Amino acid sequence: MRPLRRNSGHGAIIAVVLCVAMLAGCAADPEPAKTQGARPSPRPSATAPRETPPPTDTAPLRGLIVPEGTLDHASIAAKIDNHPLARPQIALDRTDLVFEELVEGGMTRYVGVWHSDIPDVLGPVRSIRPMDPDIISPLGGIVAYSGGQERFVALMRQTPVYNAIHGQPDTQATFYRSGAKPAPHNVHVKAKELLAEHTDLAAPRRQFGFAVDLPSSTAVRIGTPTGAVNYRFSDYSFGTWAWDASTSAFLRSQRGAVDVDANGAQLKATNVVVLRVPITEAFDIPKTELIGSGEAWVSSGGATVHGTWTKKSATGTIALVADSGVAIKLAPGNSWIELIPLAGSVEHPAPAVG
Repeated sequence: MRPLRRNSGHGAIIAVVLCVAMLAGCAADPEPAKTQGARPSPRPSATAPRETPPPTDTAPLRGLIVPEGTLDHASIAAKIDNHPLARPQIALDRTDLVFEELVEGGMTRYVGVWHSDIPDVLGPVRSIRPMDPDIISPLGGIVAYSGGQERFVALMRQTPVYNAIHGQPDTQATFYRSGAKPAPHNVHVKAKELLAEHTDLAAPRRQFGFAVDLPSSTAVRIGTPTGAVNYRFSDYSFGTWAWDASTSAFLRSQRGAVDVDANGAQLKATNVVVLRVPITEAFDIPKTELIGSGEAWVSSGGATVHGTWTKKSATGTIALVADSGVAIKLAPGNSWIELIPLAGSVEHPAPAVG
């Protein structure tokens, strides 16, 4: 038997054919194979870098958010005349706080406080009274007035407040009498110039607690709907704060007449705080006794919450606590504080229907 013989030429032909086929396949698909799962290159972000908001402070007497450092100055409290011949007062609409107090003859006067918005001029200012040291001491800063009985002036000078008094050498450039009204209802104060003379005085501390907004205020959250705040100091001095939803404020009237500012607009308040206070007398001068405690009502946002007020010392602030035990928070904005005698009255009628 013959041994099998390999056909080497046939094998070479097969190898050549395979090689050509492989080269043809490579030429038909020149693109390199894509790696499975490969991610596209990241695109540049179109989102702008987030800017850090400017720092802010809370206005201590209004509870509003303001740019940091804009209120690093003292407040000015002033004894403001409320005689009919003194109206309309100048810059009363720009106050942070107003305290209304009983004086002689059943009349009232104001302690106006400016800090968030210092006017060029305010007034007219009148003389100091025995309760004013207890009202103004917690504020520090400056108090402006026209004078007063020496014993009352001495009490005011003993407080941690700079006394700016009409007729003194240090107020000759900042106090003046206007010819627009008769004396003694015409002493005015150049408020910005007065403040510029006392840049060393500190800003006031917070006097009341504030909510972050009107809906969060205590009166709105847990209070009773209120159409008006009717108050009476005496048979001579009485008035109304009527709720106005269009401005989210209470609008002021005295003795049945609209109470207006120097521009003819009705005076208004975000918060109306009523404190029932005892009145004592010394030499026929009424004194509101503000160190102690008593009944309180706080009205904000068309509602009123009832509670108590407490003030422990002349320099202490007024604490307001609801009947439920929670601290009362006012709405951010300006406030009027009515210091109603126990012999006076206050009513909070419900809103009119229809």
